[in-house]
Amino acid sequence: MIAIIDYKAGNLMSVSNALLRIGADFQVTWKREVLDRADAVIFPGVGHAESAMQALEERDLVSWLQHTTKPVLGICLGMQLLYESSAEGDTRGLGVLPGRLERFDESRGKVPHLGWNAFSELRDHPLLDGLRAEQQMYYVHSYYAPVTGDTVASCDYQLPFTAVAARGNFMGAQFHPEKSGENGEVLLRNFLKMVRG
Repeated sequence: MIAIIDYKAGNLMSVSNALLRIGADFQVTWKREVLDRADAVIFPGVGHAESAMQALEERDLVSWLQHTTKPVLGICLGMQLLYESSAEGDTRGLGVLPGRLERFDESRGKVPHLGWNAFSELRDHPLLDGLRAEQQMYYVHSYYAPVTGDTVASCDYQLPFTAVAARGNFMGAQFHPEKSGENGEVLLRNFLKMVRG
């Protein structure tokens, strides 16, 4: 069973519908006992980093997320919160990925980065099996993660940024796989395959 974390910042319905489409067994929850029983976790998110971290703290999920050994897939804000900090509200993140989120420059283009975009570079990782650089994913974000050693796919908008990150059991997608049609389903199916071994 995959647990989708409910922390008042998630795009829970669209993620749930995407998992239904690919036949995944899942439960939306914030309860620790359910998370402990889960095989893996999806950490979705839409909203403001500061209020999202406050909600995680209120639900006593910060330490659990930082220390879990289960596969974790962060989506959009969920990926951003895996990093050390964000310029959005000068927010401290979970710190499982090194780096700080910065805001796109409005003088260089529209903010947020909204719509379909291809990858600029892909590295070999099980989460990306079957995906090619030219395939488009759907983005909605004003803050971006830097390209680091944990970047397994990057994208360009104003500058290169991390589209997919992976470190150990923690993975993140800046785009919305649940809103990216067949291409997004490939990534979600890959996550399921990794969970099932």
